[in-house]
Amino acid sequence: MALPMSAGKLLELVWLRLVPRYPDAEPLLAYRNCFELLCAVILSAQCTDDMVNKVTPALFARWPDAASMAAADIGELEAAVRPTGFYRNKARHLKACAAILESRHGGVPPASIEELVSLPGVGRKTANLVASACSGVPGIIADTHVIRLCTRLGLVPKPDPDLVERRIAGSAPEARWTALSHALNRHGKYVCTARKPDCAACVMADACPSFESFGKGPVADT
Repeated sequence: MALPMSAGKLLELVWLRLVPRYPDAEPLLAYRNCFELLCAVILSAQCTDDMVNKVTPALFARWPDAASMAAADIGELEAAVRPTGFYRNKARHLKACAAILESRHGGVPPASIEELVSLPGVGRKTANLVASACSGVPGIIADTHVIRLCTRLGLVPKPDPDLVERRIAGSAPEARWTALSHALNRHGKYVCTARKPDCAACVMADACPSFESFGKGPVADT
C-alpha cells in the first residue's frame, strides 16, 4: 500500500508524471470563441463533452452570439439543447446569461472568475475553465474527473469540489493550476475511470492509496 504523502509532494508527482502525458491544457469542448465556450460548459453539466459537441454546431448556427441567444424563443432553445439533459434549466441559464453578457459585457464573457460566477448557470468549475482558456487566468477546474482522482489519490478525504480547489490552491504554484487540472481530467477520463480504473496502466499506481482496492475489477464510483 502506498504511504501517505503531503499534498505538495503528491501534486509535484502529478506534475512530473501526468502533465507530460497530457500536455494539451485545453478544453475538450469544441468552440470558436469565448461565448461559445461558456455556453458549451454550461451545457456540459451532467453531460459528456462528446454529446455537447454534437449539439453545439446547430445551436451556434441558430444563435451565434449573445444578442441572438438572449432573444431566442425559450421553447426553441429547450428543444435545441434537450439531448444534453436538464434542458429546461440549461436553456433558461443560456438565455439569461446571454442577456447579461449583451447588456453588461459587450456580448463577451468577462475575464475574472468573480464576474463569471455571477452569471446564471455558472459555477466555479465553469468560471475557472473559461477564465483559464480565454484569458490565461490560472484555473483549478474541479470537474467530476478531477474530484475523483483527487479523492482516490488521497489529496482530499471526500469528493468535494471546494475542498479540491482549496487543497490544490494551497499546495501547488499558481502557474501550474491549469495544466494540473487538465492532466487530472484526462487521466480520469481515459485511465482512472469511474467504474473500472486501469490500474495496470496508471503511472500514479505506486503513490495511490486506492490501488489495492481498485486493481481487482469494477469498483463503485467515487
